[in-house]
Amino acid sequence: MNGIKKLKNGLDRVVDFIGILFIALTTIIVSATVFTRYFFSYTPKWSEEVSLLLFIWIGFLGIAVGFREKLHIGVGLFVGMMPEKAQTFFDYVAKFLVIAVSIIFIIYGYQFTVLMGGSTMPGTGLPNSVQYFVVPVTGVIMLIYGIELLFKKGMHQVLDENVEE
Repeated sequence: MNGIKKLKNGLDRVVDFIGILFIALTTIIVSATVFTRYFFSYTPKWSEEVSLLLFIWIGFLGIAVGFREKLHIGVGLFVGMMPEKAQTFFDYVAKFLVIAVSIIFIIYGYQFTVLMGGSTMPGTGLPNSVQYFVVPVTGVIMLIYGIELLFKKGMHQVLDENVEE
């Protein structure tokens, strides 16, 4: 069990590092593009494409991190009024839906990535599949986090409404 925990913690660190790196790169590229456009009337042809690519990856990896950290919005008004057993039931329904969506991401994301492999992005010359490869990658990460959620209580962070400022 310790080995699995170490692998999962390693995955967490890698996903966090990639997210931070991509945010930093996006900031640098967009800032440099604005600077060169404003002062030199020059825009690198690759800058918009790379920024968009990084932004897409940041967004999709953020979906997975949101499940890991239990940060996604949940509507608990009606579920909170139900008996404890019903709350537990709906909690598991939500967790299995996360797993189902992750499997859909993996299957259809892979198919779409393969489909788009034959075309290239005009600014960078990269295959379009690079843009869509994030979908199955996010699906795998979500699947791991979804399975992990099955062994944790709750689907969302519990917020204390009596916080004093």
